[in-house]
Amino acid sequence: MARLAVKLTPGASADRIDGWDVDAGGRPVLKVRVRARPIEGEANEALVKLLAGALGVAKSAVSVQRGGQSRTKILEIVGLSEDEAKSRLTDL
Repeated sequence: MARLAVKLTPGASADRIDGWDVDAGGRPVLKVRVRARPIEGEANEALVKLLAGALGVAKSAVSVQRGGQSRTKILEIVGLSEDEAKSRLTDL
C-alpha cells in the first residue's frame, strides 16, 4: 500500500499533475491541480479520479487519508507500493 503526500490546487484552468516538489519539512510532495472547486468534497473527488487514472488503478483503490479540508493531503493507494506509485507518476 502506497502513501503519497499531495499539494492540491483547486479551481485551476485544467486538471493536471505538475510533478514532484519538496515541502517545508523536506519531504517529497506531488503537486496537482484540478478544475473542481473545494465545495462539498468536489476537489477531493477530482483528485482521486485524476490520480487513479494516472496510476492505472480503480478509483476505489485511491483514498484521502488525511487533510480532507486542507491543500496538503495524504493519499493511500491500495495495490501499489510507494516505489511503484512514484515511478508511475514520474514517468508522466
